[in-house]
Formats: sequence, structure tokens, C-alpha cells
Amino acid sequence: MPKAKGKGRRHKYSYNVNRKRLYRSARRRAAPRIACSHIRHAWDPSKSVAQNLAEMGLAHDPNKAVPIPKKKLLGMEVETDQRDQGRKIVRKPYVVNEMEYEASLPEKKSNTLSRDLIDYVRYMIQNHGENYKEMARDEKNYYQDTPKQIKRKINVYKNFYPEEYKDFIASLKQEKMDVQ
Repeated sequence: MPKAKGKGRRHKYSYNVNRKRLYRSARRRAAPRIACSHIRHAWDPSKSVAQNLAEMGLAHDPNKAVPIPKKKLLGMEVETDQRDQGRKIVRKPYVVNEMEYEASLPEKKSNTLSRDLIDYVRYMIQNHGENYKEMARDEKNYYQDTPKQIKRKINVYKNFYPEEYKDFIASLKQEKMDVQ
């Protein structure tokens, strides 16, 4: 197989390029990436990271914000080292307040089951009731689930949609009563 053109020649190093200068300028231009929108809006690019965080009432260094007490070697007494080193004034307390409020909101339940799994479970319950061995032998059991796997899928459906499951079982009982 022939070689690609131009791969065999020697590459020349360019001595004229100042690579340190290029690297520094690229670093200087990069702004800090801030994930929280509250911090992003209150950020002042003319100040350092430590100054910005101090104004918002946030800690730059967690080890300095909440120091671990050191124990004495001989006695088991804890040193009480209470230094009030220049408590900084919080000029933007709304940032912390908004973050605390957002953290206190209840988390949305985003877990849902696929429509295929819901239809599969409903079909199995409708045709076989609680007989898991019969469900495992059903022709619609494409993935060849064992009786325990089918039971687990039905339990997952029960946990995710308890109201819908109760309504479904009630409708099945209604149908059986109507047939008799």
C-alpha cells in the first residue's frame, strides 16, 4: 500500500514564534466559567475571584472558612482558636438568599417509564393476571424475560404510577363482572 504524500519529509521547527507569549494571552482572555446563574449575574470581572466570592458571602477556600480543630498530643482537649480575621462585609447577600431558596425547592420527579414497557405490563396483567410463569411463556415476551423479571417490571410500574395501576385493576374487575 503506498504512503500518503508529504508524510515522509522532515518537519521544521519554527524558532521565530514566541510560544510563551501566545499561551499567556490565551489564558488572560479566558473568562471563568460559572455554572450558577445567580453568581454569573453578580460577578464583577474587574475584581479577583476571592473578592467576588467574598462580596457575595461565599467562601473561596473551604479549609479557611470552616477550619478543622487540631487536637493536642497529650491531652484530648480541643484548641479553641477563635480568630475573627477581618470579617468581610457581604455586599451582595441576595446571591446566597436566591441559592438557598432554589436549593429548598422540591425536586421534580423526572423518572418515567417508556411507553413500550407500560404497554407490555398492561398486556401481561390483562391477559394473565398474577400468573408470572404463564407470562414468561407468552408470545409477546420478546426479550424472553423470566417470571421474576416480569414481576420486577410490574412492581416498577406499580411504584411509578400507583394511581394509574389502581384504575387499571379496577377497570379489569369491572370487565370481569360485566362478562359474568
